[in-house]
Amino acid sequence: MIQAIGLTSLSRRGRPPAVDDLTFEARPGDVTALLGPSGSGKSTALRLMLHLTPGRGVALFRGRGLVQIPHPAREIGTLLGDVPGHPRRTALGHLRMLAAAAGVPAARAGEVLDVVGLSGLAGQRLGRFSRGMDRRLGLATALLGDPHTLVLDEPSHGLSPRETAWMRGLLRGYADQGGAVLVTARDAEETARFADRVVTLDSGRLVADQAVQDFARTRLRPRVAVHTPHAERLAAALAQEFRTAEPGPDGPPEVVRESGTRISVYGSSRAVIGEVAYRHHIVMHQLADEIGDSGDRRAAAPLDRADGRTPEAARRQAVLRRALPAAPPAGEPSPAQTLTLPVAPPLDPAPGAAPEADPDNAGQQDTATVAPLPRLLTLSPPGPTWPLRYELRRWAGLHSGWWIMATALVAGLVTALCLAVSGTQPVERALTGWAEPLPLPPVAMAAGLLGALAFGQEFRYPALAPATVPVARRLSLLTGKLAVAGCAALLLCCAAVAANSATLHLALAHRAPGAEAWTAAVESIALLTVGCAWAGVLAAGIFRSTLAGLAAVAAVPLAAAPGLRALLDSPAGASLSGLPGRFQALTTLPFPSGVDRWLSASAHLASQPIGWALALSLTVMLGGYALISLRNSLR
Repeated sequence: MIQAIGLTSLSRRGRPPAVDDLTFEARPGDVTALLGPSGSGKSTALRLMLHLTPGRGVALFRGRGLVQIPHPAREIGTLLGDVPGHPRRTALGHLRMLAAAAGVPAARAGEVLDVVGLSGLAGQRLGRFSRGMDRRLGLATALLGDPHTLVLDEPSHGLSPRETAWMRGLLRGYADQGGAVLVTARDAEETARFADRVVTLDSGRLVADQAVQDFARTRLRPRVAVHTPHAERLAAALAQEFRTAEPGPDGPPEVVRESGTRISVYGSSRAVIGEVAYRHHIVMHQLADEIGDSGDRRAAAPLDRADGRTPEAARRQAVLRRALPAAPPAGEPSPAQTLTLPVAPPLDPAPGAAPEADPDNAGQQDTATVAPLPRLLTLSPPGPTWPLRYELRRWAGLHSGWWIMATALVAGLVTALCLAVSGTQPVERALTGWAEPLPLPPVAMAAGLLGALAFGQEFRYPALAPATVPVARRLSLLTGKLAVAGCAALLLCCAAVAANSATLHLALAHRAPGAEAWTAAVESIALLTVGCAWAGVLAAGIFRSTLAGLAAVAAVPLAAAPGLRALLDSPAGASLSGLPGRFQALTTLPFPSGVDRWLSASAHLASQPIGWALALSLTVMLGGYALISLRNSLR
């Protein structure tokens, strides 16, 4: 069950809030619709419930607030806007990445793709998806963790009538299985077809909270709107008149008192109401036929039917009869006992898509059924390793990282050959491909770019958050990205030195360095490469930009290191003149075999201005990221 209590958005620049003191419930087993025209506050209400927009009020999901739910993806499935996925990632890769973050098996991605009819497009890139495909993928994302609650913002907006009918049938089946479904909608007639309860909004305020039968009876029935300063007298007179009246085609006449001087009369005509008002000497200011959609007041429609109803009223009355089927006879099983999901209709091909990309399991009839979506009955918590698994899936789902690494290896190889031919000393520079004019070796630049992309792409395509919502700067997510970026940097460093050494042995055997130089080369740039990767991750995570991460990596050798060198050479840095020697003295302590070499390389890097600048930059950025993460958690 969803309980929204007093939801109120913040007002800006003196304007009234988009949502003002909204309270409603969405019960399990029902499809609850937030109905209202564009700008009525429907989407803002959902974002307030999910803590995506600042405001006041309480939203409880099965009695717990969102911050009290340990694994929100397994409790609440959301679809707000388009799917925020990387356009070059495949549908299956996108869902497997989110499955790793939610702690559900990777096979779940294929199951939800089957349910939404995208199994044949599992290998298709998201950038080639049409609007209907994107909506289906968004629904698959919402169903991934087998949540008890679905919160969807106009899930059928922009879809064809056939796809709209299929999606509503799927939501109907999910509610019949016991889940709570909350959707937003604009069209009253369509809402009456599939919703169980309708919450009507107007200008951010609650207009009505009704069962669909009451909504259809009061909002979709044609009525006569009357404005009179004697509303109470006229209502009493009409009620007395209708006691002996014969029921019409729309049922017995009914008088509803509304606020102020307005009353609404159902099942009658303007002529009858005018005669009653004349007999009782009641002045009327307005007498008009209306058909109210979600509380809107519409202009009077001309009458051209013998029974006194407009063509629009007759059409809506037919829709009403189709939308409210009769109750099943006693003794028949309730539809809620089984879940039957309609087969997804065939997809319209995406622009430029190949003909063979059509789904294999597309049904030929919307009324066909498939097996229910498998339930995730018992699952262990995602555990502390979920950021690492998520980052590995994110990394493996794109080819850009491998292209960057390959480019760095080729650039380093060409530089190494040029340095070896020219006889540059020391030989470690040739093995690492670090020419003197370059501020950093190619592998370090590539590692910094990979680190910056790790968070830059996260904020540009926030897969862990709804569309247009910033990714939370969690320390756990940072840990996973630092670990993967560090391992990728080490792998790139070792691969570069190995490729350069092998090439020099083959091309210039008489000038090729020995094994000791190979080890020294790895030790000399390994920490520098890892540090650059971490600097890119931290800077992009703080400033939400890949360019900011690259700027932070480039600033270390170009700005920070020269500044520290100038500080050490100045009188103010005289007290720090012996610090490099003390760093080198650390390597004289007894350590296990192999560790002393890495400590020696670390001390050598730390004794250099670029090492000081890198260590200082990492410390400052790590503290800044921790402060921002703490501030966000307090909010």
